[in-house]
Amino acid sequence: MTATGEWVLLSYRLPREPSGPRTTLWRRLRRLGVAQLADGVVALPADARTREALEWLADDVLAAGGSAGTWTARPGTAAQERELAAGLAAARAEEYRALTAQCTAALEGPESERPRVLRRLRDEWRAIGRRDFFPPAERDAAAAALRALATAVGEPVPAGRGSRP
Repeated sequence: MTATGEWVLLSYRLPREPSGPRTTLWRRLRRLGVAQLADGVVALPADARTREALEWLADDVLAAGGSAGTWTARPGTAAQERELAAGLAAARAEEYRALTAQCTAALEGPESERPRVLRRLRDEWRAIGRRDFFPPAERDAAAAALRALATAVGEPVPAGRGSRP
């Protein structure tokens, strides 16, 4: 069996009412790009940033009257880890495809709107990048689309930075 990497897990339970803390938690988990392992159990590849983020969320769950804990674990097999990574990559691929489509729409839309749309899409690019632990091929297409939009707006595109827009 091939060695697997460490993952940080958040196990949580929140009361159904009030629904506000549940909604807030769901949004924050989505923003982090977690893998949903089971109802109330999510995972991220372990590093200092992901550990801290899930520990903060555990504290928020406790403050909202729920129960929560963070764990460090390793998938039992390399195949399980590949499945987790593939799921995270597929979710990011979908986000990158949507970003590419928005860039294309902006290029086809009113020229006056392009600078505002470019700023918004660059923010979205950065947000996706923060949760992109296993970059899919769609990342390069989204970067190229952002560069094309920046060029259309007349902004300089940094040279020699690989697939970064």
